[in-house]
Amino acid sequence: MANRAVQEIIEQQVLTVAKAVEDKLDEEIAALDRVDDDDLEVLRERRLQQMKKMAEKRSRWISLGHGEYTEIPSEKDFFSAVKASDRVVCHFYRENWPCKVVDKHLSILAKQHIETRFMKINAEKSPFLAEKLKIVVLPTLALIKNAKVDDYVVGFDELGGKDDFSTEELEERLARAQVIFFEGESSLKSGAKTRSVRQSSKADSSDSE
Repeated sequence: MANRAVQEIIEQQVLTVAKAVEDKLDEEIAALDRVDDDDLEVLRERRLQQMKKMAEKRSRWISLGHGEYTEIPSEKDFFSAVKASDRVVCHFYRENWPCKVVDKHLSILAKQHIETRFMKINAEKSPFLAEKLKIVVLPTLALIKNAKVDDYVVGFDELGGKDDFSTEELEERLARAQVIFFEGESSLKSGAKTRSVRQSSKADSSDSE
């Protein structure tokens, strides 16, 4: 009888300890749940702020002419444009086939890379600017960052030397100059033959001014 009473006391003590341990674990789990919820809320708020900032950037870029490939009518407009945008690709062109090839590719890239202003200017009608930037071969792309010309793509020499290069090849060249954002894969869908303009029988890869 005495042994049974002792056994009941021991079982009660075990249950009490077990209940205490269970309650403690429940408190810790609840605490972790609260921390996780807080962390998720912080991450969610941070993400919302990032999305808001990106939306504001996109609106500003569009207001500055980003997202489209446009012609700059004068040298004065060129300087205004490069001061307004952090990243600019400017095509110095003349009316010839190689420059039309570049137009084709830049029209595609302008829509894909809204973070960068894509524009062109007639080099023959902009003698001061062409001389200042030492533009001799046409087409030439001036790659401009923070209102300063950082790099050039002159003719097609860096793009295989022919006018049948792909838009992706030009995109990768601009990415190396860090004038566009690039994540390691082309932002364009692969295999689209329409993005490569075939060589004309009368075309040279570039033309001098």
